[in-house]
Amino acid sequence: MIGRDVGAPLAGSGEAARHSWIPSGAVTVRPNILYLHSHDTGRYVQPHGYAVDTPSIQRLAEEGVLFRQAFCAASTCSASRACLLTGQYAHTNGMLGLAHRGWSLNDYSHHIVNVLRAAGYHSVLVGEQHISKRPDVIGYDRVVKIGTTRAGDVAPVTIDLLRGALEQPFFLSVGFFETHREFFKPHGDEQNWVQPPPNLPDVPEVRQDVAAFNASARSLDGGVGMVLSALEQLGLAEDTLVICTTDHGIAFPGAKATLTDRGIGVLLIVRGPGGFSGGRVSDALVSQVDVFPTICELVGIEPPPWVRGRSLLPLARREADEVNEAVFAEITFHAAYEPQRAVRTRRYKYIRRYERPVIANIDDSPSKDYLLAHGLAERDAPSEQLYDLVFDPNEAHDIAGSEPEIAAELRARLQAWMEETGDPLLSGPVAPAPGTEYNTAGQRSPSEPTTRA
Repeated sequence: MIGRDVGAPLAGSGEAARHSWIPSGAVTVRPNILYLHSHDTGRYVQPHGYAVDTPSIQRLAEEGVLFRQAFCAASTCSASRACLLTGQYAHTNGMLGLAHRGWSLNDYSHHIVNVLRAAGYHSVLVGEQHISKRPDVIGYDRVVKIGTTRAGDVAPVTIDLLRGALEQPFFLSVGFFETHREFFKPHGDEQNWVQPPPNLPDVPEVRQDVAAFNASARSLDGGVGMVLSALEQLGLAEDTLVICTTDHGIAFPGAKATLTDRGIGVLLIVRGPGGFSGGRVSDALVSQVDVFPTICELVGIEPPPWVRGRSLLPLARREADEVNEAVFAEITFHAAYEPQRAVRTRRYKYIRRYERPVIANIDDSPSKDYLLAHGLAERDAPSEQLYDLVFDPNEAHDIAGSEPEIAAELRARLQAWMEETGDPLLSGPVAPAPGTEYNTAGQRSPSEPTTRA
């Protein structure tokens, strides 16, 4: 049966650290950790009720715990991953922009693999990582180089690794390019039978775009399924914590690189030891910065002092209904500088914007082209936005002006978080780091020529 609880840790490392739990007098093993992650998937998968054919991800949800209200801490690719893997917010860990454009962590020793090494873990990276131009600086014991990070290439290599009897306990990071653009070609007339996201118009251009996303999601699901099947066939499933997530929302206008729930809402399924079993659903507010302390508690090590999240084990073990009163999210640089900060409670979302919207921060797509043709570039956004998520879950009706007391309360909460975490925005505009590349506010596409700091 998948999902045994674990008890208190004993000292040790290497093979001794594998046998470091003594629940109810019985010795069991320190779990392996399989970190499966995708690009730009948001919550657009079958377990969240969308008409996207992802049976392998659905099965994982039916065997583990699905966190339906999980959020990334930054809705851009590198910053989001950096937050999860360091347990810090992006403005603290240094990943204020995109790694392939020159941004990096302030200290790669804060990456979780370096902390797990002291507990006897062997770490391996295969496929996408997107937090460094040079993956060898991250701290993995082994980096597997392959030609592409598409699921069809990453999954077979991962299976070969598992069959090769990886040193245990292992932390295995498996990153898939899907569902990043460029999408796959949809089947037949699939575009006739899809529903666009609720913030986008239901027109042929957008439906075609959504159908192509669905095709990419099927490829992602195929890769996930292959890896999970191999884990079971090799007898590793019971002693492996599987964490399946994505970096942020889908690469459509109004989602990725925004702080709406469409931008920060993410898939998060956890299966394995510690109570993460049974096909259960949690509606607790969860941030991806909570993953790091969850792993620490599960394997029996003290979270490092820089970690900001809270362990999810009380939720998995049904000891609590919530671990967070609110979650926080941010953007500073994506393709261009467009700083924003947000706090989300169970009922309200407050967003603080420091610059006008930047069109280059929207990934190029047929959906974007359609909106540009209808005046997207001329639209602005207020510096403060407040949404009542009970009556306005699509965040379409800003009530900052009509609910000043609620806005003031959340403004103060956001300010306190920024002060506590040392947000550089408190001192004014944030300059690009030396050597980084960025688009300017007047550009319309991230593919236009960049400026180097």
